[in-house]
Amino acid sequence: MTPRTPTPEVRVPRLVGLMAVDARESARARGLSVHAPDRPDFRLAVVDYVVRQYPQPGTEVPRDSVVHVWFDFGEGEGCGGVREPRGPVPPTGGLQRELEEPALPHAVLLSSP
Repeated sequence: MTPRTPTPEVRVPRLVGLMAVDARESARARGLSVHAPDRPDFRLAVVDYVVRQYPQPGTEVPRDSVVHVWFDFGEGEGCGGVREPRGPVPPTGGLQRELEEPALPHAVLLSSP
């Protein structure tokens, strides 16, 4: 049996959602290396989670290629939406104070003397 030669192309694994240590290991297992432009100390990062990657998962790239990952969302990305109320504003007025419970007049009619 002859040893298999490595294929020249490999598929990029999905690294988004993985911790830094797992992303490095997953890429290394496929013959790829990982670079984090927003994290100069990437080789020391362990528990930070990948939020973006390039190239996208499933893309075929040459073995020994670099996959770029980011741990922080860029300006205007990844926000959870608007958290304060926006228009239309509810109209003014309405109940200003709690009112007492009204008496039930039909209850008096149903009681016997």
